[in-house]
Amino acid sequence: HNHKFDPILQKDYYRLRAIFEPAFDVAQWRPPAQRLCSLATPEEKAQAAEIEKEAQAIEADAKAMEKRFLDEIFEKEILKLPEEDREPYRAARAAPAKDRTPEQAALIKKYPSALALYSLDLYDAEAQKKVTARRDEAKALRKTKPPEDFVMALTEVRGRLPTTTVFHRGDLSQPRQAVEPGEIGVLTEAAAAEPPAPEPLASGSSGRRLAYARWLTGGSHPLVARVLVNRFWMHHFGRGIVATPGDFGLAGERPSHPELLDWLAARFMHDGWRLKALHRLIVTSTAYRQASRHPAAVAADPDNLLLARAAVRRLDAESLRDSMLLVTGRLNAKAGGPPVGVGRDPLGRVMEGVEELNVNGDVVKILPAGDEGLRRSIYMTARRSLPLTVLDTFDAPSMLPNCEQRNSSTVAPQSLFMLNDSFVLDRSLELAARVRRERPGDLRGQIARAWLILTARGPTDAESLEALAHVAEQAESLRLFHAAHPPAKNAPPADPQAEALASYCQVLMSSTLFLYVN
Repeated sequence: HNHKFDPILQKDYYRLRAIFEPAFDVAQWRPPAQRLCSLATPEEKAQAAEIEKEAQAIEADAKAMEKRFLDEIFEKEILKLPEEDREPYRAARAAPAKDRTPEQAALIKKYPSALALYSLDLYDAEAQKKVTARRDEAKALRKTKPPEDFVMALTEVRGRLPTTTVFHRGDLSQPRQAVEPGEIGVLTEAAAAEPPAPEPLASGSSGRRLAYARWLTGGSHPLVARVLVNRFWMHHFGRGIVATPGDFGLAGERPSHPELLDWLAARFMHDGWRLKALHRLIVTSTAYRQASRHPAAVAADPDNLLLARAAVRRLDAESLRDSMLLVTGRLNAKAGGPPVGVGRDPLGRVMEGVEELNVNGDVVKILPAGDEGLRRSIYMTARRSLPLTVLDTFDAPSMLPNCEQRNSSTVAPQSLFMLNDSFVLDRSLELAARVRRERPGDLRGQIARAWLILTARGPTDAESLEALAHVAEQAESLRLFHAAHPPAKNAPPADPQAEALASYCQVLMSSTLFLYVN
């Protein structure tokens, strides 16, 4: 049916669908494995082929070795048979199983232990070890192949161009008139232009997607640039010029500054669609650099629609986790590669690592991911059923089915996480160790360094005195605790001073100065 609110006709949907249907051909659907494109270079492919050739030669040698051992065993085993059955048995063994006569099959069944054609380990375990060792050489050699990465690409089948039809009332069993690829009618009317006609490509593609991409980025489309700059504005200010970034239609909100939205879109296209230039323009603007403390502006405009002040925003979940790793010096900056696995530990926390299960399928423990687990959050495996605890607590986007705009809540579980979670405790210890290395023997300097790292400023005199008192009080409390509860024999000696400083680092990490962008 036609759209309820916006002037989008039913056939507009099918016209858009026709652009992508050659790649998403329902009649000849290709599973994901058939959409992979290798990223290996010709040199890497040639090297891998050479290694595979050597590995196959080793496997052939192992197979010949196994056959030789079995033949030697057979020559001993056949002597245990009656003399009149030996030659017939030898002929039966040499014949393929499907070509054996009934008499030969009966003879094999009569003396099965003499066959010695399979299962070398049943006859000679030491000989089997030699064959296995030889095969392991082939496995080890294959591991030296250059790793082959793949990318999933949207491709079309050469020579096949499916016809797109409008389904009556959306029923796929009632196809009606055929439609040509095209844009939503109301947008082409606004632009006073139709998308360019597709031209078949040498690769075999219909060219429909390329023609549509050129139309979207050609400067005539009325929405693309506006939608993009609105979303970038939203990430910097916490709210878009259009507050509904996924809906520019009649059901969405009107832009608070329509002229600004148009000007930004025009400037973005004039600058060659370069994101860096747009970000620089926004963050160097007077609007972005306003102070957040403006009582009169808060009273007059609580939602800050007029941008008279800066909006205080909490770090998003990924930025918070990455920042905590960065300030401790533990962030693994490695780029690319496979995602880091996640698993649920027996306490119910979802963390970086691999689940180790018992025979009942229950999680026994999480095998640590090591340095890989300290990579940026973008490389963590994203599973809807298993969101990483640190990200989920701080409003990681819910992809059901997608997230147009993130929520930003302030709830009790966030405070409990910052107080008790091992991820935060570990980062606090690491930050304390870092500032002690950088300012050895100077507690006041260590506190000042922690402030500078976490808040980009030094502490005031009052804040410094308060911090010194906190660390001293915590150190004495921890000293008494360790005296009453000495560590185990093999455990490292307790260090109340380091633990007290880590406690203060945890306080700073949990403060609004670190958690919020102001």
